[in-house]
Amino acid sequence: MGRLFGFLSVVIAVAAGMYIYARQAQSSSAALGANSPKAAINITAVRSDLISIAQAERGYFATEGKYASLDELISSRSITVARQRPPYTYEVETSGSSFRVVATRSGDDASGTPAEISVDQNMEFQQSR
Repeated sequence: MGRLFGFLSVVIAVAAGMYIYARQAQSSSAALGANSPKAAINITAVRSDLISIAQAERGYFATEGKYASLDELISSRSITVARQRPPYTYEVETSGSSFRVVATRSGDDASGTPAEISVDQNMEFQQSR
């Protein structure tokens, strides 16, 4: 009887954990601006790309004393990120003391993903509809 109770306790705990995980995944995809799991995965990948590009910018600044364009980062092999992750394309905006890496969505979007996601030299993200 004790083993059965222990097994049922484990099953209930796992079920509760899965329910909580599913609710958190829903709320985090809504927070990212995505209405579907596929869109949430895409937004997460875009944010990861933006972080990689921003870190490359910081490294480039440390060695060269200036921020670089996306073309310069690619040609110097500072990054291996592609210029796009459809439906988003990437660009880097630089000034003497700052940069902003921008992902811009092309076309209409039925999944509710942001039109633009960006990260700056402080690693702060912004997004717009």
